[in-house]
Amino acid sequence: MLNEYVDGTVDPGICKEFERHMAGCNPCQVVVDNIRKTIQLYKAGECHELPLEFRIRLHEALRAKWKIIHPKNG
Repeated sequence: MLNEYVDGTVDPGICKEFERHMAGCNPCQVVVDNIRKTIQLYKAGECHELPLEFRIRLHEALRAKWKIIHPKNG
């Protein structure tokens, strides 16, 4: 429901209640802020290259997961 809150499609009564909660809840503020930033990056449509070390680790993790899920195709 947080995505809908950020999009502005949640009932205004719920929004006010949630905003009161967020005023004193830093973890919720961080989550909502991250959702907003993610949406902005996605809408901008810019490609961001992953750092080489991260990309290598990601590919290794995906290969390992693939071998677990598909042992015959490994």
